[in-house]
Amino acid sequence: MTHQDLYQCRIVGREWRVWVKLSFASGQHDTRTPDELCIVCSQDNVPDNIQSEAGWRCLRVAGPLDLSMVGVIASLSGTLAAASISVFVVSTFDTDFLLVKEDDLVAAVESLVAAGNWCRNM
Repeated sequence: MTHQDLYQCRIVGREWRVWVKLSFASGQHDTRTPDELCIVCSQDNVPDNIQSEAGWRCLRVAGPLDLSMVGVIASLSGTLAAASISVFVVSTFDTDFLLVKEDDLVAAVESLVAAGNWCRNM
């Protein structure tokens, strides 16, 4: 888990170019489609004019995970869904990250632990 307040930001058009260059130094995740750029980053890196949603916390899946593993996200997100907790998933080559709203963090950890997962504070 991280204690950093994370923002999910949606960027359209050309406004992302300068901001992305400045914010990559602090660590972030971005997903790009032809229509938008979605960036997950710390609050300190979000300009005032960017559409964003605050209050996300990150649960990191212990990795590295073999890319052939099946059902990791389905199991974890299913546990959270059963507890009525919304999740935003981000993946890298080595592992996965489940972002939950700050208000749901304690319930998310309790649900995951009750389902037999191990959680530790980072």
